[in-house]
Amino acid sequence: MPSVLSTGSSALIAFQRALATVSHNVANIKTDGYSRQKVDFATRNPTDVGYGDVGNGTKITDIRRVADQLAISRLLDSSGELARLKQLSGLADRVDALFSDSATNLNGIWSNFFDSVSGLSANAAGAADRRSMLDNANGLVNRFKQLTGHLDSLGHEVNNGLIAGASEINRLATEIAQINSAIGSDANRAAPDLLDRRDQLISQLVGYTGGTAVIQDGGIMNVYSAGGHALVVGSTASQVTTVADPFQPERLQLALRTLGQTIALDGKALGGSIGGLIEFRDTVLTPAQAELGRIAVGLTQAFNESHREGMDLYGDMGADFFALAPPKVAAHSGNNSASTATVAASYGDTTKLDGQNLQLRFDGSNWVATRTDTGAPVSMTGSGTALDPFVVNGIELVVGGTPALNDRFLVQPTAAAVNGLSVAITDPSRIAAANPVRVKADMGNIGTGVAGRLDVTDATDTALLNPASIDFIDADHYTIDGLGPYAYTPGQTISANGWSLVLDGKPAAGDTFTVSRTPAGSSDNGNASRLAKVEDAKAFNGGTVTLNGALGGLTTQVGAAARAADYSLQAQQVINENAQATRDSVSGVNLDEEAADMLRLQQAYQAASQLISTADTMFQSILRAVG
Repeated sequence: MPSVLSTGSSALIAFQRALATVSHNVANIKTDGYSRQKVDFATRNPTDVGYGDVGNGTKITDIRRVADQLAISRLLDSSGELARLKQLSGLADRVDALFSDSATNLNGIWSNFFDSVSGLSANAAGAADRRSMLDNANGLVNRFKQLTGHLDSLGHEVNNGLIAGASEINRLATEIAQINSAIGSDANRAAPDLLDRRDQLISQLVGYTGGTAVIQDGGIMNVYSAGGHALVVGSTASQVTTVADPFQPERLQLALRTLGQTIALDGKALGGSIGGLIEFRDTVLTPAQAELGRIAVGLTQAFNESHREGMDLYGDMGADFFALAPPKVAAHSGNNSASTATVAASYGDTTKLDGQNLQLRFDGSNWVATRTDTGAPVSMTGSGTALDPFVVNGIELVVGGTPALNDRFLVQPTAAAVNGLSVAITDPSRIAAANPVRVKADMGNIGTGVAGRLDVTDATDTALLNPASIDFIDADHYTIDGLGPYAYTPGQTISANGWSLVLDGKPAAGDTFTVSRTPAGSSDNGNASRLAKVEDAKAFNGGTVTLNGALGGLTTQVGAAARAADYSLQAQQVINENAQATRDSVSGVNLDEEAADMLRLQQAYQAASQLISTADTMFQSILRAVG
């Protein structure tokens, strides 16, 4: 009888606890990261009664979670990559929207400005047309600045994301280390819910940094970032922080605090949402800022060049229409304190300007230039003096002072160009719409020659505005102010004093053409017509790409980056869903299975109760028999 009671009570307790485990599984069906738990039963040690061993019922040997570490690791890897691509794609889409939306992009304002220039060429003396051109120029500059402001705001968002991410990384790493300490050296004895909690925290941590988790003997989990940096080792958590970029203090980097030192982490080696932030800044934001600045530089240089070739309503030669700051140069914060080296940059041949940021480094005897994005060396000519500056990628560099070994400077040819962009003139009468010189045929000419196109070839020629007389000795020879004679064939170009002229028809002997200064207040539109064509000037890539082409290329560049990130995100979502399904197929709670277990355990519990009831009946019968 005691053995029946003992066997029944052991079964009753075991099935009760098993039912509690099933109910725990059902209750956590919606809990993220929960792994279903399973009860393992075993027989209790039997009792030797002389003629053999009699069983003593059942006992629970373990309540374990059902988990496949390989599936969990695969899910961790895919989750970190998914977090990176979500961050990258989301931010890239915002940049794409800026340059593709008609309300915010540059294209419409750009077209309005050049339309106003074309309108001025139709009425060069019109005050309203001149004011319209200035207003549209200011509108174009403002749009450049608005776009730059939005891009700068995204840069600040990246900084804030790094700061917030560093705080979360430290919190998660500390809690994981604490759980490692609580688990000790035997994960088999740890509570299943505690192991689930650790896996969930690791998943969140990897979502920030990418990387993976490695199990040590005994079940301790070490966590490493995508670049292999240890974030959690046993019960010790690393601390991360943000530090200023040594060249650009306004840009933050992630750094690791270890052994009393702060070591900046290579952003290219990080994954997760932090890696997505840095990748966005390096591969989408910075190139977009540089290309927007390159277009501003190209527009300024080409438009100013043409504007200086014209004459305004006051009879003065045109000045710069747009103002632009020189390329930005920043010294590395770690340069030798004894160094007195300085670097000044200016724009040279814009057809060679590519906008790529460069690092200028002194190796002890020479200055060398490399690209900051790839580290590849860049060829550089010149000696770095004012008379013979370094020339590299369309910019000129003048080095002063005495450099020290490993002095470094960051050269940003166009990234900050828009910050210094402005319209340099405020008086509409200062718009140089007229040609500075004009040609007139003598009234007594008898040939069929008429004045054709006159262009300014060198606005800096000191004799440009001097009057000049072109006299034809005969149909095949002419003199200029008595100099010559020069051979002539119909349609050829006649050049002098920084201007060039083509005559239509055929001049005769004695014909005279006079080139003279354009008077103040002239309605001549010769230079306005040239200004209207500046948008089609082949200003970039060795004279193969126009300003309009570069503007369209910027929109395409940003859109392509956004689409590539989106395609990668869609593919990774499928991979992550498959990894999640694999993990859930092993560890997920199945209601049908739990319901079947509950029914079976309920019946077993009732049967165990009946055993105890039978033992009680037997005991009562004995009491009555001896009573």
